Amino acid sequence: MLRATLRSFLAHKGRLLLSALAIILSVAFVAGSLIFSDTVTRTFDRLFHSTAADVTVSPKEDLKSSVPTGETRTVPAELARRLARVDGVRSTHAEVGVQNVTIVDRHDKSVGPTTGAPTIATDWYLTDRSPVRLTSGHAPHGAGEALLDADTADKRHVRIGDPLTVMAQPGTFRVRVVGIATFTTTNPGAALVYLDPQVAATKLLGSPDRATSISVFAAKGVTDPQLKQRVTALTGTRDYDVRTAAEQAKSSAAQLGGFLDVIKYVMLGFAGIAVLVGVFLIVNTFSMLIAQRTRELGLLRALGADRRQVRRSVLTEAVLLGLVGSTLGLAAGIGLAAGLIKLMSTFGMNLTTAEMVVGWATPVAAYVVGVGVTFVAAYLPARRAAGVSPMAALADAEVAGVGRPLKVRAVAGSVVGVLGVAALAGCAASSKTASAASLLGLGVVLTLIATVIAGPLLVRPMIRVLGGAFPALFGSVGRMSQRNALRNPRRTGATAAALMVGLALVGGMSVASASMSKSFDRQIDKTLGADFMVQNSNFMPFNQEITDKVRATDGVRLVIRERFTAVAVRLPDGKRVETTAAGFDPRLDEVAHITYTRGDSASALADGGIAMDAKFADDHHVRLGSVLPVEFPGRQTTRVRVGALTNQEGSSGFGTQGGLYFGIATVEKYVPGGQDTVLYVDKAAGTSADQLRKNLETTLKPYPQVQVRDQADYKKLIHDQIAVLLYLVYALLGLAIIIAVLGVVNTLALSVVERTREIGLLRAIGLARRQLRRMIRLESVVIAVFGAVLGLALGLVWGVCTQQVLALQGMKALAIPWGTIVAVVIGSAVVGVVAALLPALRASRMNVLAAIAHD
Repeated sequence: MLRATLRSFLAHKGRLLLSALAIILSVAFVAGSLIFSDTVTRTFDRLFHSTAADVTVSPKEDLKSSVPTGETRTVPAELARRLARVDGVRSTHAEVGVQNVTIVDRHDKSVGPTTGAPTIATDWYLTDRSPVRLTSGHAPHGAGEALLDADTADKRHVRIGDPLTVMAQPGTFRVRVVGIATFTTTNPGAALVYLDPQVAATKLLGSPDRATSISVFAAKGVTDPQLKQRVTALTGTRDYDVRTAAEQAKSSAAQLGGFLDVIKYVMLGFAGIAVLVGVFLIVNTFSMLIAQRTRELGLLRALGADRRQVRRSVLTEAVLLGLVGSTLGLAAGIGLAAGLIKLMSTFGMNLTTAEMVVGWATPVAAYVVGVGVTFVAAYLPARRAAGVSPMAALADAEVAGVGRPLKVRAVAGSVVGVLGVAALAGCAASSKTASAASLLGLGVVLTLIATVIAGPLLVRPMIRVLGGAFPALFGSVGRMSQRNALRNPRRTGATAAALMVGLALVGGMSVASASMSKSFDRQIDKTLGADFMVQNSNFMPFNQEITDKVRATDGVRLVIRERFTAVAVRLPDGKRVETTAAGFDPRLDEVAHITYTRGDSASALADGGIAMDAKFADDHHVRLGSVLPVEFPGRQTTRVRVGALTNQEGSSGFGTQGGLYFGIATVEKYVPGGQDTVLYVDKAAGTSADQLRKNLETTLKPYPQVQVRDQADYKKLIHDQIAVLLYLVYALLGLAIIIAVLGVVNTLALSVVERTREIGLLRAIGLARRQLRRMIRLESVVIAVFGAVLGLALGLVWGVCTQQVLALQGMKALAIPWGTIVAVVIGSAVVGVVAALLPALRASRMNVLAAIAHD
């Protein structure tokens, strides 16, 4: 049986190739994501461990904001002198390093990275653990000199002697590049500018008495944990975080982890789609191979092979296919990881393929996915093979499954479908976001399973409709193509299911994204009354100098500042909620249209006042006039009175959880180091919008990081952000289509083999080669369009239900992107034509006499 199995596998290797491609794609994305993630993690672990001080003392991170505030937390610089006297300390240094800076060259062009990596300004203090070394020029001396990292200098064509403008929180200052520093370790993609240690704190923090952290180095024979214990005895833990080198490296790696997780999960999403769609392809392939080998399997049974041996033989073929696919997929995954590493280099993260990490978990995961998926997908066809009767060897058996009733599928599909519909109905009726989202996920899974199970039941009615025009348009060729698609509903349903999954996903996400865009448009129209908004291109805060310049611009009547801060609010129900609050200038009503259920802007923005979303307030038993304790960063506390309750509907942009905002004077009092995030600007009487825009752009020309936007620009910005998610879905769709095309090609190719004698007879009675190719193409098109219609119908239902979940967060507009849906259906027909090219060509080249004599 083993020899027979191996010979059968090798005999059908061409037919199994397309199934192997699906496995290769699945395994490649799994292996590639793991290798890339492990490589970046290992590289940065080495970077963080090699550059961290033995012990680092930094400000306590008591509150975190979900929105950048511009504040830089500091420690007293004199703490370094006190720590130097601690037993076991070799040396200390008061570090100064900030990331909320912008560097501009002489042409008013930003020198910083455009990939989202930070621009870091720090003091020049060289140790044996520094990540850079001076390679040209000299160290900075005095306030007018600076070093720039070599990678940034090369990309931005900056040379020694060039002037730069540094925009920091305390103000803007100019420097001249006097040296270039080169990374000795991995460059994380940031731009670094180094200043004289004696002036860095003044220029970057506004005071020579402040530092962002204290680096402590241990004397010989003192371990990091021992040093940490001694340092903590002096500093305490209330106001400071004290970390060893290992703990500091772990903390830095955790901050990087968010970026890595995005890439990792995106690639695993591709792998999941490839696995899901590949399952249909593999099931279909093995089902058709077994149907075509009915006589062969019957002969094996007649010669004495029992059911278990036959089943084991088929599963062995599946395992062999999985092993081959996994091995090739692992190799492809290594190549994919190498490509990603090269791609990161174009973004400034200088990794090398020489440091690629292939851990033991990667090949294990590759073979578990490849072999496991193939084994599971082949199990049902293997059971069907074991049921072949020995008598099947004595006659031309019909293709397995053609005439079998679909009652079991009808019952199972109906039960699962009813449960799925009930879950989606519960999602639409739910008033809680968490429960609605859970029911949505359950409904999506159940309705997808139900559609897959019941798909063959829909083949006959839908194919008759979708291919109804074929006989009239193409005559007997069209009629035969339609009947070929109807011949085996199970096969047609499984082939179309591969395409259905991807199109259901894109249909649902298209509805959701279109609804989000329309909802944001309505909210912007409803709430934003300013003529223009001034904000940073990467949404980071900017310094006071920009605000002053905008106020002084000709044609400006009013400027309202928006500034964010982290807060913790103790609510009447006993809960302590950490969130982000906004601060606004008075006269907010002149640039924003806020719906108040109680109170008004004057009460909310008054000294000691606060506004809150009415729904959030109701959930936590807050009333108009309630007095609430509020904690700011640095454990500064105050009590505020609720002066207004608003109907923000979750998307007005004023605040985050709870919709909290108060007068900007409150933010300036308790977070004096904060910066403005948005300026809302109104034009003066007699000034046109075009003229004001031109004036503002002229004023802000020296500040390339800041942009002027009107309502249309802001809408486009929101649309572009949503589009990023949609493009990811389209990429997933592209992968699903590739595998679905492989499935259609495989089905048609095996179908051509199965119908060899039939094709020969058709050719013998006068069917031309061109007519034969057209028949196969039409069969492919109707299958592809069937999958598209099924997938889009399912996706529309999912999308509408997703919009109901979004409505609970205030995004109540429903939009159906009919243009996208029509384009997808047309594209599916094209996919069908492309998928049929090779099988149709092969069929048309058959020798007529050999085909008639085919057994």
